[in-house]
Amino acid sequence: MRIAIIGQSLFGQEVYSRLRKEGHQVVGVFTIPDKDGKADPLALEAEKDHVPVFKFPRWRLKGKALPEVVEQYKSLGAQLNVLPFCSQFIPMEVINAPEHGSIIYHPSLLPRHRGASAINWTLIHGDKKGGFTVFWADDGLDTGDILLQKECDVLPDDTVSSLYNRFLFPEGVNGMVEAVRLITEGKAPRIPQTEEGATYEGIQKKENAKINWDQPAEAIHNWIRGNDKVPGAWTEANGQMLTFFGSTLNDNGLVPEGDTLDIPGASQPGIITKVGLVLFGNDGKMLVVKNIQLEDGKMIPACHFFKSAESTTLELTEEELVTAETIRDAWQRILPNVAEIESSTDFFKSGAASVDVVRLIEEVKLQCNGLELENEDVYMATTFGDFIQMLIRKLRGEDGEEEQAIDYVGSKSCLLQKISELLADLMEEHQEELATIEAIDSGAVYTLALKTHVGMSIQTFRYFAGWCDKIQGTTIPINQARPNRNLTFTKKEPVGVCGIVIPWNYPLMMLSWKTAACLAAGNTLVIKPAQVTPLTALKFAELTVKAGIPKGVVNVLPGSGSLVGQRLSDHPDVRKIGFTGSTEIGKHIMKSCALSNVKKVSLELGGKSPLIIFADCDLSKAIQMGMSSVFFNKGENCIAAGRLFLENSIHDQFVQKVVEEVKKLKIGDPLDRATNHGPQNHHAHLQKLIEYCQKGVKEGATLVYGGKQVSRPGFFFEPTIFTNVEDHMFVAQEESFGPIMIISRFPDGDIDGVLQRANATEFGLASGVFTQNINKALYVSDKLQAGTVFINTYNKTDVAAPFGGFKQSGFGKDLGEAALNEYLKIKTVTFEY
Repeated sequence: MRIAIIGQSLFGQEVYSRLRKEGHQVVGVFTIPDKDGKADPLALEAEKDHVPVFKFPRWRLKGKALPEVVEQYKSLGAQLNVLPFCSQFIPMEVINAPEHGSIIYHPSLLPRHRGASAINWTLIHGDKKGGFTVFWADDGLDTGDILLQKECDVLPDDTVSSLYNRFLFPEGVNGMVEAVRLITEGKAPRIPQTEEGATYEGIQKKENAKINWDQPAEAIHNWIRGNDKVPGAWTEANGQMLTFFGSTLNDNGLVPEGDTLDIPGASQPGIITKVGLVLFGNDGKMLVVKNIQLEDGKMIPACHFFKSAESTTLELTEEELVTAETIRDAWQRILPNVAEIESSTDFFKSGAASVDVVRLIEEVKLQCNGLELENEDVYMATTFGDFIQMLIRKLRGEDGEEEQAIDYVGSKSCLLQKISELLADLMEEHQEELATIEAIDSGAVYTLALKTHVGMSIQTFRYFAGWCDKIQGTTIPINQARPNRNLTFTKKEPVGVCGIVIPWNYPLMMLSWKTAACLAAGNTLVIKPAQVTPLTALKFAELTVKAGIPKGVVNVLPGSGSLVGQRLSDHPDVRKIGFTGSTEIGKHIMKSCALSNVKKVSLELGGKSPLIIFADCDLSKAIQMGMSSVFFNKGENCIAAGRLFLENSIHDQFVQKVVEEVKKLKIGDPLDRATNHGPQNHHAHLQKLIEYCQKGVKEGATLVYGGKQVSRPGFFFEPTIFTNVEDHMFVAQEESFGPIMIISRFPDGDIDGVLQRANATEFGLASGVFTQNINKALYVSDKLQAGTVFINTYNKTDVAAPFGGFKQSGFGKDLGEAALNEYLKIKTVTFEY
């Protein structure tokens, strides 16, 4: 379909890239003019692809469409307008011009919260459900017919950023692509919006974001988090305007000690504590604010509000003055549109974005002997003068940071829950840095690392934080015992010290899957990251300190598996090993665990997951998901479809289309946002993939595409497709762990025959089936011998769903409630009365 994209931002860029990947022709991109000399990400991406880009400052004047603008638009002949994120008013002459009209994204479950600040009002109203709508644009721009909607739970401490990053952005992109697919197939509905439940609130601006203190703590919390980032909820106190960010509810009922802050209108004064500013609602309940922005724009940790030491200006030595000038040059490189970097130059007001924060941190590390700054350091010292003062204090070791102490009082489970939530918050704050490290360390494409490697890690800690106070035993009637006056109950207790051994394909995510459950169960642990990918584990260890996890609870021990992993398996004080890796190493670990102290062990091992595609499937979806099942994360994916079984009548069409789509994949730098396919993890693995393909060709399989290293520096391997693969062949039986699609035929209608072939493996990690016949789908899912079965989808794992294999793919579960049992032991207590 010929599509015009009208919008902006990274969201618009991602929708644009996905639609092109789906095979649509983007005839033009209409976005906003450059800001401070910087083009919008959507414009940059389209220009790289030589797609026409238009940057109209306005589309209409005095309520009337500009004829020259409309004419330029119409000359492109678009069949559909897609507005993924659009801040400009688009006239109806443009909205109605294409044959399929226009669709637009709205960050609310319309008709609720119509208007530009919909996400803010979802939080301000304390809605338990949020989501987005894709609708047919009309002259109201948010009152048109609904095409599709998707919803999510709103968590108690969600902010606009967390809700956007967790759901509205990734699922919103998927929703826009799905909407276009429905239009293409002629299946797109038009559901009139009802006025029932409709709300309309104005745009949130600074002047109307003042806090009303005469309401319960939860309502104040909702107001602050609903205005978090922009425009910021504020109050007058201590003689100035104070803006609050990072609110959480404090429901333990214990009033902490600290310095009081009088707030006009509040039911009682706030309290500055080590964990932030404690505030009170008119119901006597509490909330805690993490950061405060002062009237001059400076952001400080709330716990530092009354500290005056920071206000003393340091006198710099000659050597420090040289350092300051070096850093000034770095600021100048990052902010080329600023004529001169002065002490008052504000980093963000001068046009810097979040990606520039990472760049500045790297510049400091390079120029200041490896000094590690945090993202928060930049946000807390946004002017050049303040930044230099902060930097010099850190270089002198006078930054005033104290060893973190947790002053929460309550049960251990409450403490664990708070710490896990705080750790998730910190990971979210550092998500761009973590994704960059993951891309550099493992070769994961940055956008995938941000969404999956890091995003699912954050979700995992939030999920298991909820389990901390729900680990409970049972009471059991023991009626056969005499005399029958007994009470028997069970207790679930932590195992003790756990060893966690992590693979190199998802370094942070695999760490999080195991660590979050292990901590929620109350254990201490030693993490052994893969020797070739230790960096995110080390950054994670740093964040655990900031989250307040006591020393010795989480330990990271890099090194080789043969040394460090072996010592953990052999050590008598380690009571549990959680391992993800190859079947061969898993067998060795299991033996060591048995011989040492019969320690508990869970193993998530190799796979050769079958994917059966029947002729009665949704073929376009099967092609898309079939590619994802193999090429996702460069094929370095334990549940990757190791072998595709195609019903005879669709075989040729499927192969032809997959080859066409594979040729469109952009192979390159994983930090380039346009890259689809990054490098393999390390050289030895690349060589293994080359040898794997050579064996396939030698045995007689047909190499349709790829099969060799890409001719460029780095460990890049071409996405590869083999057909005519027979059951006895090496490539039909062994896992490649790379981007190699193995395709075999099966006769039309031979369900039991293909099931027998799919199960003829010692692996049983995952599997999949594509069919629109529900009876067939359920029959096949019952018969497949694998720990996970995907039906009409693939790679769809969730933190609440247990994950683990059968047969030589291992035993034990990650994720879901089942994962907790891997890190607990059950004690039975019986007494007679």
